[in-house]
Parts: sequence; structure tokens; C-alpha cells
Amino acid sequence: MTKGFSRRSFGAGALAAGIIGKSGVSLAQGTPKRGGTLVATWGGGEPQACYVPAGGGSSPTFSSSKLFERLGNRKMDGAFVGELAEAWKPAADFKSYAVKIRKGVKFHDGKEMTVDDVVYSIDEIWKKYAAASAMTDFAGVEAPDSDTVVIKFNKPVPEFFFSSLLCGNVNYIVPKHVYAGSDPVTNPANNAPVATGPWKFKEWVRGSHFEYVRNDAYWRRDMPYMDRLIIRYVRDPAGRAAAMEAGDIHIGVFNPVAPPDIKRLTGTGKFVATPKGYEEAVWSTSFEVNMRNPIFAKREVRQAMFFAVDRNLIAKTVYYGYARPGTSPIFSPNKEFFTADTFKTAFDPKKAAALLDAAGYPKQKDGKRFTLNLLAAGWFAENGKIGAIVKQGLEDVGVGINLTVPDRPTSIKRIYTDYDFDLAISNQANPSEPVPSTTQYYTSDGIKKGVPFRNASGFNTPEVDALVEKIKVETDPTKRKELVIEFQKITTLECPNLPLVELESITVASTKVQNHSNDPNYLAASWYDIWLA
Repeated sequence: MTKGFSRRSFGAGALAAGIIGKSGVSLAQGTPKRGGTLVATWGGGEPQACYVPAGGGSSPTFSSSKLFERLGNRKMDGAFVGELAEAWKPAADFKSYAVKIRKGVKFHDGKEMTVDDVVYSIDEIWKKYAAASAMTDFAGVEAPDSDTVVIKFNKPVPEFFFSSLLCGNVNYIVPKHVYAGSDPVTNPANNAPVATGPWKFKEWVRGSHFEYVRNDAYWRRDMPYMDRLIIRYVRDPAGRAAAMEAGDIHIGVFNPVAPPDIKRLTGTGKFVATPKGYEEAVWSTSFEVNMRNPIFAKREVRQAMFFAVDRNLIAKTVYYGYARPGTSPIFSPNKEFFTADTFKTAFDPKKAAALLDAAGYPKQKDGKRFTLNLLAAGWFAENGKIGAIVKQGLEDVGVGINLTVPDRPTSIKRIYTDYDFDLAISNQANPSEPVPSTTQYYTSDGIKKGVPFRNASGFNTPEVDALVEKIKVETDPTKRKELVIEFQKITTLECPNLPLVELESITVASTKVQNHSNDPNYLAASWYDIWLA
């Protein structure tokens, strides 16, 4: 069986040199020390649930990934390796894969993980929630023996795509005995999970923190090193910086503090900052139009929204220069698939005004063409600041804007359940493999009411749907890249949802924290091997 498959696609850190210096940082040294409590935070808010079967965004991914595990994982060099699976192998026609399941793994309640749990997870959680957009050609899953699960498809599935599926952020193996016979979305276990990972859930003090304790029966012998892991939520970056400086928080992922504070903290010699750990999670701040509003039926109106916004201003003022203007659904660090040869919507207010005039929306006597509701999603403090810049840019070309910045639960409900917005400022974290994480924002199978971080705009066409289906099954790398480039050309021209800026993500940690940032999506890693000097 093939144990790993490597393709290094993403790069990171070009903008971070000004923060940490070109020499980088040392992330591990000496002999691991056992025991103690690690306190962590991140640059966003508290999740709606500790575990969300459909994903639910990076906040529940951060909290659940320390408890749950996937069949596979991806290393920093791009290789796919087994986690709860020891290995996997495609059939000759690539329409099925045999997955060898790791033995001796136990759930936190002491019950052994079996192939039945894997079959249930794939059939009832992945297919219906976590990976629905990626599994449209799924034909079933079975366990021919106690060691093997066979996953079947109606069409050939490329090995890289299948491996990415096994390593998907929230494509976890869940306990069948906990979830079977229930609605997985509302199961109470989502707020006190039972899983197989290195950490066991102890408590959730809402508004404050999660507390996890060491899983003494973990299948990785002698892991984790730490006794406890605390995930602490602090509302604003300044508060996180103060908590880190006071020694109350040891490590923060995804830009936990503002760039000036990064420089100040690292300048003390007591902290390090690194862009490592985001190679498979390049973040953006996105701008989405709601196609349900008839104003956006004309492509020119959608394009005008983007021409009216100064992305360079956002990158320089909101992110202190640690961001770059976005151009495409495939982000520029993705060396495998990104192309610069697409429709461009660089800042050009005159172009925006001309497009609106041509679309039949001239300025009225009050100076406005029409008025829109702009929602800046409340999961990051920066989104509200960006909302003010977007509002000004659109008002300058005659579009009236009502700006709101709701809290996280309200933002999720308004954007993804009620579709109560005309324009939305949100965020995405995309891996190198575009299906489904990227493509589901533009396809009909990504329109899932009530499921966060999918296709809220409602944009979909038979052309794009068919194109993504081809991307899923094309096994020739050159031909597959051509299809992804075509996808970029169409979506940038149509402008339903594009990045305003691509972010440079940074982790800040005390120099006492060892062996961190060693996974290409460190926010979603299990942190079984981290320790405190």
C-alpha cells in the first residue's frame, strides 16, 4: 500500500520577514519535558460549538482538532501520511480505494475504534456534512474485514484528491456509538466530544476557555507531553498581547496580536514569531455578493463592486502591510494552480462608475444609484474596519451602504441561513487542493442553507458545475491544472466572491514553547507533540 504522496504547492512567509527577520526562529530544542499546562489562543473568537460536523469555520476547527483525528495527515514537505489509517491504495481504475485502519486505537470513553466507526463517519458525517461537496461521485463504503475499509466512487478519483479528502480539516472519525441514531448537527456530544485524539475534553467555560487533559490511552506511545491544554478566548488583539506578555498565554495562532505588538513582543527576546504552519491554510478576507438581489443579475454590477474598493489601502492600513491584494479564488502562494492571467478588478472608481452607468443604474437626484446592506462578519475585528473602507469606496461611486458588524453567531445566521445581506465581508482559508474547499463557493452543491462557509452568494452555472466535476476526476496533472486555470478565469470575470486581500498569517509563541508550527495547517493540527521548556 502507498503510505505517502507528496506535492509541495504552497509557500508562505514573504511578507513576514519584516516581523521575524530573515533568519527565522528555532521551534524545538533539547529533550522534551513532560507535564505542565499549555495555554493557547487564536486571532478569532469563540466557536458556536466545540465540534461542528459540517466544519463551521476555523474557530470550531481549532477547538475540535485537538480532540478528533483524521484518517490521514499532511507533512510540512507535502507528503500525505497515515494517522488513523496506516495506508491506502487505489484500485487499477481509481474508482475505489482500500484503506487499512490502524489497530489499537481507543475513544476517550474506552471503547475501541473499529472499521464500523470509519464506515459510519464516512457515510453519515463526511458524505452528508463535512465533505459533501467533494463526495458527489461517492458510491458507498464497506468494510470487507476488520482491518480494511473500501471507499467507492462512480468515477475515477485522482490519488492526490483522495489523499486530500482523507486529510480534510474536519473529516474526522467519530464514535458510531455516540452519534448513530441521532441528528449529528444537534447531538449534545458536539459540546463535550468523545474522540480518539491526544487530548480529552474536560470542560467548556463559555466566554472564557476550553480545558482539555492528557489522553493517557493515546495510541501514540508516551504522547502528548503536556498534562493539560487550555484554549483561551480573548476578544481583542491588545488583550491577547497583554495576556501573552503577562505569561498567561503561551502561544497564539493566526495573527493573535497586531503587527506592532508582534515586533514589541519578539523584541523582548521572550517570544518568537513565525509564518510557518500556514502552507495549507492561506487566509483571505473575501467580498461576496448575494445573487438573490436582482441588482446583481448583471455581471457589470458585480464587477463594479470590486473596482470600487481599494485593496492596497486595506492591506496597508488594516493589516499594517502584512497582506497583499487578492485577485483570484486560487491564492497567489499556490504554485501548483494559481495563474495571474485572469480578469482584473484593480481599484478604479471611474471604471466602477462607468460599469454601473452601462448596467442601467445612473445616479439619481440624491446622488445615489441604489442602496445595499453590507455585512462585515464579526469573527475578526479587522472585518469591521474593512467594512468602513468598502462603504466609503462604494459611496464614492454612488452606491448607498448600510453597514452592520454583527457578532459571530448573528453573522453566521444572517450570511449562511437567512441570506440576509447584499454584500458580505468574510474570510476563507484555502489549501492547495481546490476541491472542495475553494470550488464549493461557486458550485450548486456548495449551496447548503444553514451550513457555514459555503456558497452563500448563490452563484452557480451549469458551466462551472461541469468544470468542477472534470477537475474532480482528471488524473493527468497538466490537464487538471488547465481546468483549474479555466475555473479561475470564469470566476474572476463573474465576480460573485473574490478575495479583497490575501493575509500573511503569523504564530506568536513564548520561547518556552517547543516543537510548534510543524504542520502545514497548524491551527487544525492535534498538537500531540508540543511541550514547554
